[in-house]
Amino acid sequence: MPWTNGDYPPSMKNLDTRVRHKAIEIANALLDEGYEEGRAISIATAKAEEWDKDHPK
Repeated sequence: MPWTNGDYPPSMKNLDTRVRHKAIEIANALLDEGYEEGRAISIATAKAEEWDKDHPK
């Protein structure tokens, strides 16, 4: 099930909005590649937080 900025996993609710948007984008791409939802969420969250550190506002 692809996620949107208005419908995303509960585990992403406490992320900064900018990080959450990136995590949703990454998670949806991982789902398209065949990853399971739980794995996609954890990978996407970690990658989005890493991306945020490398791309300051």
